[in-house]
Amino acid sequence: MTGTTFARLRALCPTVSVGTLPADLMNLGAELELLERAGVGVVHIDVMDGCFCPQLTVGPGYVKGLRTSMLKDVHLMIHEPLSKLAEYVAAGADMITVHVESAVHIHRVLQGLGAMEHRDGPGKGIVRGLALNPGTPLEWLTSPLLDEVEMICLLGIDPGWSGQKFAPNTLSRIRRVKDIVRASGKDIVVCVDGGITRENIAEVAAAGPDVIAAGSAVFDGKEAEANARFVLAVARDSTKA
Repeated sequence: MTGTTFARLRALCPTVSVGTLPADLMNLGAELELLERAGVGVVHIDVMDGCFCPQLTVGPGYVKGLRTSMLKDVHLMIHEPLSKLAEYVAAGADMITVHVESAVHIHRVLQGLGAMEHRDGPGKGIVRGLALNPGTPLEWLTSPLLDEVEMICLLGIDPGWSGQKFAPNTLSRIRRVKDIVRASGKDIVVCVDGGITRENIAEVAAAGPDVIAAGSAVFDGKEAEANARFVLAVARDSTKA
């Protein structure tokens, strides 16, 4: 199911979804305002449950508490997410990504999400994302799963472990996914997430993703607004090259 949320996301592409976890959480409102001033249209929230991956981060309350005009891009790195989806929808998520590896019946998860109505009413729709870890074969991306998603997210690192470097084969995986989407005839956004730095974002963007999720490349304790403008400009320029 698509709606005005997907149309808004598609109009922003190519773009950057900026992760909030590396931000100054004691001044999160001000940090969000920095992103908005820089022209960022999507804010990324990494939800980890300490089970699917080792870290434990935030939940629906955090998503609800984000006061922003940006699209809320919620990345669920949690075990068996089906029973938790409604909480994140009620919290105001615009985009919800689940992992193909996280559920025994991932098709049912995507169907369940597709049947849910955006908190702000019918017509908006929730963008459904399907994420694949670096070691997961792209052969998962066939019907019927492609029929139930508006976004495919490729992980450049294994979720939940700090200090990892971007897996180089992710670039070829991006190109292959774009070919898969093109062959399907569907309008599906391609995203890449994990291991993005100021040094490699141009190379990553040149592979052609529609959305690049980046957190520490923006919130490095220095000039967050300038960093956000930089990564956004590079993403847009490189994908047009």
